Amino acid sequence: MMRGRDAGTVGVGRLVAAACARACARACAAVWVAVWVAVWVAACASPPRAGPREEATGRASARAERVLREFPAVSDFGRDLTTDQQVLQVLDRAAFGPRPGDVARVRRLGVDRWIAEQLTPDGIDDGAMDAFVARIPPDTAQSNGAADPRVVKVARAVASERQLQEVMVDFWENHFTVYAGKGRPMRDFLPAYDRDVIRPHALGHFRDLLGAVAKSPAMLFYLDNWRSGVRGLNENYGRELLELHTLGVDGGYTQADVIAVARALTGWSIDRPAQGGGFIFRPRLHDTGEKVLLGHHLAAGRGIADAEEVLDILARHPSTARFVALKLCERFVSDTPPPALVARTAATFTRTDGDLRQVVWTILTSPEFFSRAAYRAKVKSPFELVVSAVRALGGQPDSTRRSAQVIARLGEPVFGHQAPNGYPETGTSWMSTGAILARINFGQAAAAGRIPGASLDDWPAARILRTAPRAAQVDSVVGEILGGAASPDSRAILLSGGNPLDTGGGTPLRGLAQIVGLALGAPEFQRR
Repeated sequence: MMRGRDAGTVGVGRLVAAACARACARACAAVWVAVWVAVWVAACASPPRAGPREEATGRASARAERVLREFPAVSDFGRDLTTDQQVLQVLDRAAFGPRPGDVARVRRLGVDRWIAEQLTPDGIDDGAMDAFVARIPPDTAQSNGAADPRVVKVARAVASERQLQEVMVDFWENHFTVYAGKGRPMRDFLPAYDRDVIRPHALGHFRDLLGAVAKSPAMLFYLDNWRSGVRGLNENYGRELLELHTLGVDGGYTQADVIAVARALTGWSIDRPAQGGGFIFRPRLHDTGEKVLLGHHLAAGRGIADAEEVLDILARHPSTARFVALKLCERFVSDTPPPALVARTAATFTRTDGDLRQVVWTILTSPEFFSRAAYRAKVKSPFELVVSAVRALGGQPDSTRRSAQVIARLGEPVFGHQAPNGYPETGTSWMSTGAILARINFGQAAAAGRIPGASLDDWPAARILRTAPRAAQVDSVVGEILGGAASPDSRAILLSGGNPLDTGGGTPLRGLAQIVGLALGAPEFQRR
């Protein structure tokens, strides 16, 4: 037994050695993180290239053949992507990513027939999803007994069979954004905004959607129009209606047009807002004078018809067609969509009087949508990331707020964007070192079963892969979760399993769970 100075020397030596080991681990972790971030950023900047074309296979269902006739005929001429890549493209863009079995099903049906089916959602049985939503407990923060719309929105995105409708709901709720933190009455207005305003019109006619939003208590309260009157004009909604909802900031309107729209909207209000009432027109607040909007004269003394004509004018304006077409092409195709596609999409909008099904069909069946440049070129938003991860693992919808809270922690609170311009549709807005590390952490948490609804126990491939060799596990995870494409750097990380993010606060992932967690945090999974 050592005593005194010798024992102290050994103790100090052990402390120094431990400190050196911790410093070395931190240094290695920093290097690993730097490499991973570099791979992530480089991969997002340089999407994978498509390979040679393949022949489409599969037989169409009777319904798919019928609904396909409702849309203009298209050709696959000019599509750069292979058949399997086309399948992944539609499932990543017109859905929130594939669930186990989806790729094979869409391949059998054919991508165009699948798109046509999704564009007619009323014919898709979604009874199981409706039953699940009906069982979600009421939100005690609301006085109307409705479920929390944030919970409903995430759940439907995860498990609805009407995936394209859910993608369009997400798009329009961002385009016509409202802020949950505006004030106490907004809690009661939000369920109806999602359920009755946006969802039924997401694939309808733009004018109907615009009118439903204009009469929604959520929008009237958010932009303060409910208090706007002839003696207290509020321009908030009038300005955003022109700049963000229809014409766009470069749409050719003037300050005089903003005032004209605000005057036309006077009297559009809320019945008993503190009790969550509905739309009401208050004639005594309405400015009955003559107005001029974009060269159109609105006669005096017409009441509610003033704003209805304003909505007609704006919905059919060429600038609205171009602005909506641009935003939809940004969502579905590229952060910088080809001008020719935007022009064709705007032409469809104008020709069909804003028929959103036909507009989206134009985009989703275009050569630009199925181009090498567009393939996996979009970075997922936090909402898309969380939902697609749960779907990839064959997970279940969440009836609690936990999934929405995960999305919020990643930077995109549902109904939580305070400004009226909504969350960005471009990937660079979601990319930073901190955001990337948070996404890597999320992947680990999902594979560890710490994300509601996401569990390896629900992933069909896990039963076979748990006892397979590491290399075989990596190959299968790349095929099942990363769509068969992984860079050499990403594959090397999956094979090595190094994880610098483990701080000892939890059980380190091993085996298949580790590979899945790294795959969900990989740059290839962050793209769609």
